[in-house]
Amino acid sequence: MNAQRFTQQNVCRLGLLYALWALMAVSAIPSQAVAAEDEWSTGCRRKPTIVLVHGAFADASGWADVIKRLQKQGYTAYAFANPLRSISGDAEYLRYFLGTLTGPIVLVGHSYGGAIITNAATGNTNVKALVYIAAYALDEGETISEANTLGGGHSELSEHLILRPFPGGGTSDADAYIDPAFFQELFAADLREKDAAVGASSQRPAAASVFNEPSGPPAWKVIPSWYMVARDDNTIPPEAERFMARRARARTVEIRSSHVAMMSHPEAVTELIFKAVGCR
Repeated sequence: MNAQRFTQQNVCRLGLLYALWALMAVSAIPSQAVAAEDEWSTGCRRKPTIVLVHGAFADASGWADVIKRLQKQGYTAYAFANPLRSISGDAEYLRYFLGTLTGPIVLVGHSYGGAIITNAATGNTNVKALVYIAAYALDEGETISEANTLGGGHSELSEHLILRPFPGGGTSDADAYIDPAFFQELFAADLREKDAAVGASSQRPAAASVFNEPSGPPAWKVIPSWYMVARDDNTIPPEAERFMARRARARTVEIRSSHVAMMSHPEAVTELIFKAVGCR
């Protein structure tokens, strides 16, 4: 009788211990799932920092409507102030800026800004994706002037630049502006005339030397890339954009847009960023 009672008691204790062990095992599953969801592969769970890089003849304010959409979805976004002095120098400046950020980063570049993210992201393991918006995804040793001829395209941009001296430029360099009379046609054909006029008056120049400076090792060779081709672009030929997108093996979308797609089609640009993040 005592032996039977002892056996039953032990069976009860063992059953209770098993139940507790099973409960602990089950309760551990959600914590493991949460840990997994914190990984970059589920980007919607762990939001990266979005860094947006403008190009020549523009400034950081061109990203305003995109930033509003990103912030509405809870993303931290920075519109980086591109110095527009040299590919190597501007990329180094961005590299220092990125060094102040923690966690995953998605870099977005427009126009000349694409050349900068291509160089600045190289070797930075925090940069998880590159997004090119009608931008230069240059190869090593390639210049912007050369890239404009890729795919058989042609740009009239160089024919409508106004050069002005700047300190230190000497006789070999100058600030390049788009002639305001051609600004809307070349740069912002699908913006309202009054908005294009403001852009023409407030444009930030780039040092003319940037157009012939060879690019460094491209980050798109190791970092996944997305590309938006602007079919109606009169600054970078759409043929060149398609060529660079294919070469970078970028996930590519095309829209009917002028060069400033982030201003005329901010919703489409934001959607492409979400795809790069992994939320679409």
